[in-house]
Amino acid sequence: MTVPDGGSTPADNPPPSGDGVTWPVSSPSPAGTVPVLSRSAHDRSHLARALPDPTGGRPVQVLTVDPRRTVPVEETDAGPRLLWERRDGLPEGAVYLGEAGGVPFAAVRGDRRTAVGGRPVDAWAGLRDLGADLDDLDAGLLAEAIAMVEWHERNRYSPLSGARTTVERAGWVQRDPETGAELFPRTDPAVIMLVHDGGDRCVLGRQAVWPPGRFSILAGFVEPGESAEGAVAREVAEEVGLRVTDIRYVGSQPWPFPQSLMLGYTARAEGDPTLRLDPTEIEEARWFSRDELRSGAGPAALPPAVSIARHIIDRWLEDGLG
Repeated sequence: MTVPDGGSTPADNPPPSGDGVTWPVSSPSPAGTVPVLSRSAHDRSHLARALPDPTGGRPVQVLTVDPRRTVPVEETDAGPRLLWERRDGLPEGAVYLGEAGGVPFAAVRGDRRTAVGGRPVDAWAGLRDLGADLDDLDAGLLAEAIAMVEWHERNRYSPLSGARTTVERAGWVQRDPETGAELFPRTDPAVIMLVHDGGDRCVLGRQAVWPPGRFSILAGFVEPGESAEGAVAREVAEEVGLRVTDIRYVGSQPWPFPQSLMLGYTARAEGDPTLRLDPTEIEEARWFSRDELRSGAGPAALPPAVSIARHIIDRWLEDGLG
């Protein structure tokens, strides 16, 4: 069972054209030892969500997320920046994101416009396109905004009664009006793992839906009643037929497409190194050496820098993992 970051892409979230990085790799991920979508520079201010006005009467910076999950962007000499619109209060239907430097932030679903807050929009772009290029503040706010707006879009009705929910706590709670139950945002855990041989080789695989030549590490959702480490061992066995040990946690990254949390690991293969593929999940997989990947003799492309898959591969190439 594969997942977006290092696995198959859901039908409602096709990969953008040109999604991939050409080899050879010559530099680490932009955020060093931190996955780029794990960066954050704002206070989520969870206690303020219960207040009648979590902004405290201050002007709020509002980000519009359109139905395509894209947001307005301006190009600057320092790179792309999100275009926020100053409002005197929280707009109807907005989600309070928190604050930074005494400035409150919020997100709202809306349509595309050519200008925001009196400034022209240079482009409307998504988290996949922007995540690696934004600063820590914008990156953290955008990941939160996309996840929360998507949660509201996909959960308008209560799973308990089927009734239309009402929104409370500045967008962080939906209430079932018939049962009174509070419904909170969901996050689905998934594991993503670099399988190595204890030396200089790792396993990379590819899905049929990916661009030609693109390979990545293995991944899958954690099943009910299963630990993350158990999911690592199970998914590797299912997808490529290897038994693994020495499972080590690397780090995590939100992947709000729509609601995953990617838990990154390395794992060492033991026993027979022969790969036995599950054709329903993996089209192709093989062992690659560090020298092959560094020299450009490996796959034509890997996941972009915005993904934790690329972050883990880059760190392994630097000999910092496994």
